[in-house]
Amino acid sequence: MKRQKRDSNHRAFVKGYQIGVNGRASDHCPHADGTPLSREWIRGWQEGRDDQWQGYNTSTCQQKVVSI
Repeated sequence: MKRQKRDSNHRAFVKGYQIGVNGRASDHCPHADGTPLSREWIRGWQEGRDDQWQGYNTSTCQQKVVSI
């Protein structure tokens, strides 16, 4: 039985979140500007930055990524 791949939008969001929570800049986005994947990545990055600014620790962020 083949394993289904996760949704590419979800993967882009999670990758953006991980970059944002680590405090890196949004210009690390690997997707072309204006694409749906780019928008999801930026949305994840913004949420990650918000969580970092609110003082969430690493384990809390990891739990959040798993539940997303």
